[in-house]
Order: sequence, then C-alpha cells, then structure tokens
Amino acid sequence: MSESMHEEAHTGPIKTPKQLLLAVFFSFVIPVFAIIGLVAYVVSDNKPAGSRQAESYALGGVTAQDLDRGVAMRIHKVGTVEIRDANRALKSGEEVFKAQCTTCHTPGAAGAPKFGDAAAWSARITSGLDALVQSALKGKGAMPAQSGGDFDDIEIARAAAYMANAAGAKFAVPQRPAAAPVTASASTDATVQTAAPAPAAATAAAPAAPQTAAAGAGASGEALYKQTCAVCHGTGAAGAPKFGDKEAWAPRLQQGVPALVQNAMTGKGAMPPKGGSAASESEIRAAVEYMVGSVK
Repeated sequence: MSESMHEEAHTGPIKTPKQLLLAVFFSFVIPVFAIIGLVAYVVSDNKPAGSRQAESYALGGVTAQDLDRGVAMRIHKVGTVEIRDANRALKSGEEVFKAQCTTCHTPGAAGAPKFGDAAAWSARITSGLDALVQSALKGKGAMPAQSGGDFDDIEIARAAAYMANAAGAKFAVPQRPAAAPVTASASTDATVQTAAPAPAAATAAAPAAPQTAAAGAGASGEALYKQTCAVCHGTGAAGAPKFGDKEAWAPRLQQGVPALVQNAMTGKGAMPPKGGSAASESEIRAAVEYMVGSVK
C-alpha cells in the first residue's frame, strides 16, 4: 500500500498521451496568436488618443506629431533671396515714415521724438543730418537698426530728413550720389606720331592699349559702383568710407588695391561678400579701382 501511495504522489496532471499533445499544442499556439494580436494593435492607426499616448510613453515619449515636427524643422527653408532694382525710383521720406517710422514717432513711444515736436527734435537737429542718419541706420536706444530692411539707406536718410524738417530743420532731401565725371585727355602730339616712321609709330602706339583697357575698366567699375556700392559708399552708411572722402580712404589706400579687393570679395564689417552682388572678381576690382581713383 505504501508503494502505491508513493507512486500516486509523483504523478502530474497529464496522465494520458492525448493530454500531453493538447498541452504542447496550446503552449505554442496561444502565445503565437497573442503576439500576432499585439503587433496588429501596435501598428494599427485606428486607436484612441489615450492609446497613442500610452504607446508614445512605451516608445520613449516620441509621438507621430513629434516625428512630423522634427521632419518639418529639418526641411524648413533657412533663408530667402530677394532681388531688388538698385536703379528704382527712391521712395519719399513721407512714404518711408508712414511705412516704417510712424509706429513709434507718431505717438512718441519708447522714447522716440514725436513727429512735429520741435522741442524733442531740437537737440537732434543740432547734431546734423548725418548723425541722425547714422543713428537710424545703426539703431539707438530702443530703436533697432533700420539698415537692410525694406528700404535702402538713402530712403532711410530721406525719412530722417522728413521728420527733422517737420520739426523745424531745413535739411536737403538726400539723393543718390551723382556719377563722377570721366575726363579723357587727348594726345597733343598725334600729328607728330602719325608722321613718324613706322617703328616710331609702333613705339608710340604701344602705351595706348593699356590706357584704353583702363578706361574700359573704369567704365565697368562705375556701373557696378552705381548699382551696388553707392548705397553705402555714397552716403558713408554703416561705417563705409564715403566716395571721394580722401581722409576716410587714406588708411585703406595704405593697404593696397589687392587687399581692398580681397575685403570686397569676402566681406568685411557690415559689408557682405561682393557687396551682396553676383559680380565677378574682375568687376569687383574695377569698382574698387574706380572708388580709389576718386580720392587720388
């Protein structure tokens, strides 16, 4: 009897081969179906917001919105290119004032001198138009720099003159700088050179080619200056040496033309590379030589 009791104590719930087969079958099939159902639920888009949020926590807090936002940040544009006509008609000081300055200068907000207030403008008028323009272009106090916005520097200068004149000043309306006259000298011994023998004529004609090339470079340099450089160098804006100002150009002339050309190509201070143009190096050199020629 003791042997039968010992044998029954060591028997498990599986007593027949059929029970063994069923146990093996369900131990594999049920987990497989459970895994399939879980995967189908995770990849399904038809889940309530609460389920998505729980899923995001399970995946480290990254939701579909986070992924979309990250993609949008990676592909967003980093800048824009705006092409303006440098020879367009200048806006009047009143137009620039109404478009850009009236927000602060009409109510006198943030310490700005109120439009037409002679007392508020008197000390500023005494400092001169150039000082007012520089303050506007570079910014002063609560006023940010106005240079580089929707209006060029000459138009900003026009707005400064308009406001100052409304308070009693008599400033002239700023204009684009006039083109420097180009003078050409004629040779006084042309008749003698024509009558000379052939070798002498060839010798005299040799220097004429560089002069012609220089004249052509001066013409192209003047065109690029008027189109791109005059905005700052015509008014002396943003610390640029003013066209024809020998004192401002003196330390730069000591650097030599190659160094000035390199500064213009790569940019320096407030001046962007090539002055913001698409000019070639030879055109930039011609413009630099044209401005240097105005102070020699």
